Amino acid sequence: MDQFTINLIFVGASFALYIGIAVWARAGSTSEFYAAGRGVHPVTNGMATAADWMSAASFISMAGLIAFVGYDNSTYLMGWTGGYVLLALLLAPYLRKFGKFTVSEFIGDRFYSPTARMVAVACLIIASTTYVIGQMTGVGVAFGRFLEVSNTTGLLVGAVIVFAYAVFGGMKGVTYTQVAQYCVLILAYTIPAIFISLQLTGNPIPALGLFGDHVASGEPLLTKLDQIVRELGFSEYTAHHTDTLNMVLFTLSLMIGTAGLPHVIMRFFTVPRVADARWSAGWALVFIALLYLTAPAVGAMARLNITELMWPNGTDGEAVSVQMIAEDDEYDWMATWQKTGLLGFEDKNGDGRIQYYNDANPEMQAKAAENGWEGNELTNFNRDILVLANPEIANLPGWVIGLVAAGGLAAALSTAAGLLLAISSAVSHDLIKGQLNPSISEKGELLSARIAMAVAIVVATYLGLNPPGFAAQTVALAFGLAAASIFPALMMGIFSKKVNNVGAVAGMLAGLVVTLVYIFLHKGWFFIPDTNSFTDADPLLGTIQSTSFGAVGAMINFVVAYVVSGMTKETPQEIKDLVESVRFPRGAGTAQDH
Repeated sequence: MDQFTINLIFVGASFALYIGIAVWARAGSTSEFYAAGRGVHPVTNGMATAADWMSAASFISMAGLIAFVGYDNSTYLMGWTGGYVLLALLLAPYLRKFGKFTVSEFIGDRFYSPTARMVAVACLIIASTTYVIGQMTGVGVAFGRFLEVSNTTGLLVGAVIVFAYAVFGGMKGVTYTQVAQYCVLILAYTIPAIFISLQLTGNPIPALGLFGDHVASGEPLLTKLDQIVRELGFSEYTAHHTDTLNMVLFTLSLMIGTAGLPHVIMRFFTVPRVADARWSAGWALVFIALLYLTAPAVGAMARLNITELMWPNGTDGEAVSVQMIAEDDEYDWMATWQKTGLLGFEDKNGDGRIQYYNDANPEMQAKAAENGWEGNELTNFNRDILVLANPEIANLPGWVIGLVAAGGLAAALSTAAGLLLAISSAVSHDLIKGQLNPSISEKGELLSARIAMAVAIVVATYLGLNPPGFAAQTVALAFGLAAASIFPALMMGIFSKKVNNVGAVAGMLAGLVVTLVYIFLHKGWFFIPDTNSFTDADPLLGTIQSTSFGAVGAMINFVVAYVVSGMTKETPQEIKDLVESVRFPRGAGTAQDH
């Protein structure tokens, strides 16, 4: 059986499962559509939350980013898992106790202002839409490769699938579908990692294999990797090379961006009791850790495999020959991925070999001149292909490659569905029912939610076909916006009685606008190429890159909100009582001495 047929079987079977579950768990009421009838078990909700969170960025991109940069990109692991700890401790239980369906509804009621609710809706829609564009782009890349169709066709097929189970199922359908998707994506991620860890270190647990010995050389794996990348002129894999201030701000931005992302927070409205919200976040962290503890090993082992394939005789010997790439089965993956345009190599000096090294390193330039090399000949290796290509690089069986195909799509589609649900509930529940037509019937609200989601899918698909930048740009913008606008409003809403309606609106708008402007100054206005005034290599403010600015935007939000609140009318007593009731269980008195 050829690889295409195997891919088709795995992807087709997983999709049939998702759509079957969505039909079985079809939402019949607005409570089921928005919050799954508030009847989801914490373990189930934790698993669904993990699938919701582990997007194409986590599954497809993160290990690739770690593989090609090393230690410095461990910020993704720290930021994204740290954000869940913040969410579990500071937000989830209180928002569940408040007992509404959406984040904007909480902000509108707590800050006793329809304006605050509308600003929150705008922040939520902007953040969710920018995030979903990256997911749809990932869907296009994965479908394009594994179904051997164009990127455009792949994206359109993915859009139809998301439409089917998200529009009809709502939160109830999405919850149980995401449990199935979590199982598919975690198996797809860990099984190849176990195989590769056994091949390289003899240890079946990738996270332990990473710190074990390399079987072929007898040296520690990371020592061997450091040595090879150094010999090819790259930065040492395990050392810190970037600016520490930017690294700290980037980690903080990812943490508070995670805690402020609406599609994740919504999951905590689906559990029966307040205590279950905290347990859900705890379980989500356990399920996420399974992938996040494996990712550094996947990145390091793949980098070692790729480097050794390009230099089969060691870095002192000859590079791989063009003939070997064409004829040896071990290199079939290169031809397959070359067709997608995401991998490229060129014999620049015509010596019949492909030299892979860092041609920007002065020492390597001297070595290249001595050997007659004319630059790095592995001209393109898109970091997003690393996890998807990993089983092929390691020469694993066809069924593992098929499983990874299904896993990559599960990761992108599960997050896309969660984001679309957040957008549709913001439009139908907050905008239409909350502002435009408060007397709308439940049936009418449900219909408007489905229409809003259908429109959001069309917009996301269009932007996925014509992305404003690659996935990393749009995801960075989504995190920055959530960090700078939604997170501070939620924190002040729960923990501060001083912040009033005017202060909250001013803070959210200040955080949102300043962060947007800073990102557009570096990435181009509305991501239009060549309209930027600065680059992340030479940022406007010292060493602070646009991807790290969300943390600064959040600080601006807090300061503006407190200053404006101090200059305007005090928060009414009934709102102070509301804050008190959200923070403390009803009926809890002071401790009695018996």
